[in-house]
Amino acid sequence: MRLSDQFGYDITLSDSSALAAWNDTVTAFLAHGKATPLHLERCLELAPDFALGHAARGLFCLLLGRKELYATARECLSIARVSSADTPLTDRENAVVDALDAWLKGFPSRSADLLDAALVKVPADTLMMKLVHAIRFVIGDAAGMRHSIERVVSSYDETHPAYGYLLGCQAFSLEETGDYRLAEAAGRKGLEFARDDAWGLHAVAHVHDMTGRSEEGAGWLETHPDGWAHCNNFGYHVWWHLALMYLDQGDADKALALYDTDIRKDKTDDYRDISNAASLLVRLELEGVAVGARWDELALLSDKRAEDGCNVFADLHYLLALLNGGRRMGTERLLNGLRQRARSETDLGHVAAEAGLPTGLGLEQYRKGNYASAFSLLTSARDNLYLVGGSHAQRDVFERITIEAALRAGLPDDAERLIKSRTRKRGALDRFAEQRLETCERMQRAQLVMQDKKLKATGSV
Repeated sequence: MRLSDQFGYDITLSDSSALAAWNDTVTAFLAHGKATPLHLERCLELAPDFALGHAARGLFCLLLGRKELYATARECLSIARVSSADTPLTDRENAVVDALDAWLKGFPSRSADLLDAALVKVPADTLMMKLVHAIRFVIGDAAGMRHSIERVVSSYDETHPAYGYLLGCQAFSLEETGDYRLAEAAGRKGLEFARDDAWGLHAVAHVHDMTGRSEEGAGWLETHPDGWAHCNNFGYHVWWHLALMYLDQGDADKALALYDTDIRKDKTDDYRDISNAASLLVRLELEGVAVGARWDELALLSDKRAEDGCNVFADLHYLLALLNGGRRMGTERLLNGLRQRARSETDLGHVAAEAGLPTGLGLEQYRKGNYASAFSLLTSARDNLYLVGGSHAQRDVFERITIEAALRAGLPDDAERLIKSRTRKRGALDRFAEQRLETCERMQRAQLVMQDKKLKATGSV
């Protein structure tokens, strides 16, 4: 006998207690709740042959981007395959198992495609929607995120139990594809139906960031203090957004205080936490703020992750920590790993070759003070950098370094071109852009003075 889940779809569970635990797992996952693994563990204790549960666990492990969890994901796939041989699965359950298999073979893009194909047949399945959304976010496919949701949004209304979470994902996909007004409206509406949807809350914060409304964005987050209290490490990321708002307002002290009390409250080595910390420290240093010994802790953790090789976005942030923490051997190990992966015929290999390796080498040159070389390498990968995944706001740290490299290399025209390109994507000038444009203008005036023939010596007196 099969039961139906909270979305009304058949599921290969016959134990009502296991079903309740599974529904709790899905809801917690949608809310980025720290209780997600606890609910899943309970479900699998009650139903150890539940293939969908094992397959979802495997995908959760891969989304964490940790080398050691690949073994766990492979074990999950094995159990799911054995279970499916004993108990026929539904088509959507088979799709999740096959998606796990595809990612383990090196093709998360294929994984997302498989899930999307299944989602069309079960459009109100919010778990499937969120899995597609999460994977396409990791592979930098903003258009895919948006299209996936647009295909199923008509199957939702206010009576759907996960309507608010759908709107949160829609808000983020709209923001990442530049529809800021619609994104903000969707995110705000979603929170009316799912108050614990930290993803939707942070999607609205992204809109504030991209449209140069940092004061309003800080207020948005400050007035929703419980909006991410329930979260797993995603909560640190929301604090990171608040720190960015403070920094854009010129309040580096507040940003540093958040770094110490919340962003790095727990000294984890999760790549998302490292990326929050490393990118904030870089931004602070670009504004002339001394961050003290804070790089040391990040560099030590990143050194141990230098050969993970699971996620290029993670690699680049580990590299920031290694370079700024003075870990030369760790830097070399990480860059060598990128070189090796760039030769593989997988999604990861493509990303490493097109974006990861040239960006990594550019960061290394920047740290060495070879700013012209850094600028050349970083700009060669700029148009492909979205492939590493993450959001516009997260990747902006590399954009800022590229602009700074141009200025330090004495290339104000190139820096100005990048700043204007960045501003078109974002929708508004922010403090960083305004200050750098002023620097460009000063440098350009100085160049004109130097080129003025009237000021050059015309001969001996």
